[in-house]
Amino acid sequence: MQASERKIIRVLSGETIAPPPLWLMRQAGRYLPEYRQTRAKAGSFLNLCYNPELATEVTLQPIRRYGFDAAILFSDILVIPDALKRNVRFNVGHGPEMDPIDADGIEKLSAEGVQDHLKPVFETVNRIRAALSQETALLGFCGAPWTVATYMIAGRGTPDQAPARLFAYRHRQAFVRLLDLLADISADYLVAQIDAGADAVQIFDSWAGVLGEKEFEAYAVRPVKRMITSVRARRPQARIIAFAKGAGLLLKDYRQATDADAIGLDWSVPLTFAAELQKDGPVQGNLDPMCVVAGGKALEDGIDDILQHLGQGPLIFNLGHGITPEADPDHVTALVERVRGAAA
Repeated sequence: MQASERKIIRVLSGETIAPPPLWLMRQAGRYLPEYRQTRAKAGSFLNLCYNPELATEVTLQPIRRYGFDAAILFSDILVIPDALKRNVRFNVGHGPEMDPIDADGIEKLSAEGVQDHLKPVFETVNRIRAALSQETALLGFCGAPWTVATYMIAGRGTPDQAPARLFAYRHRQAFVRLLDLLADISADYLVAQIDAGADAVQIFDSWAGVLGEKEFEAYAVRPVKRMITSVRARRPQARIIAFAKGAGLLLKDYRQATDADAIGLDWSVPLTFAAELQKDGPVQGNLDPMCVVAGGKALEDGIDDILQHLGQGPLIFNLGHGITPEADPDHVTALVERVRGAAA
């Protein structure tokens, strides 16, 4: 089977399929007992990301259990700053941390050696593709420059990413340099994932929702457009999903402005607005992850609402953000069965 024949790739090319193909953000994660067992073997989260054997295993676990239409590479958006020698660490109970960077530090950053540092990730992609069935798509991913930059500036995540927003006002030139560097490195990273076997890639802008209108254009749209232009110049067949969480009405022109094939929608996007966005091309989403935790009628109603509003156009069914650790694996089984049981 050619990559173009896989259901998710068909949707990303504009086709409507009923019932829609599905995968879930963070489908490989702490809610699965088999993931927790493998994670314990790795010793640390970053070790897991850089161990091709174990990263392949956790990527495949939800595919074996649920038969999703796509596997997504198990890694993390912060492998890029880790490759930039920012001393990234994941401390249990505290979230990701790294050495904060200032304007002088940005000036000294270099892309030299970054792709070599990430070679284990490319090996993982290659192994996953070899292990997957022909019908299952493989998605690669990276963080958007704005979101990655917010962690690099603050050294951690903050509620509204105020440190990065303030830094951007005070040190605009340095901040734009950081975004451009991250965009170029990330584009190279995505190209290498595609070459290793990824059928499509997703760009996660998890903190896009804290930006004002002008800042969204400068820090969320422009760098992602730079990335997509770079990837397409080298790999014209690439299919790219852009996910700007929390962007709300700013999503109206996001697809056209970035040239993404599809846009991911978080659960706060009204389905009537989502249907308008779908008129311009494929959408992905957007079930509230709490529906998966709740199960039962909340889960059923959430699924049905999405299928009712978006099922007649090009749709990849997904959550509006990642599965949370407290989700019951049986609720995910129910989700898959209900989506796939939807009338054509």
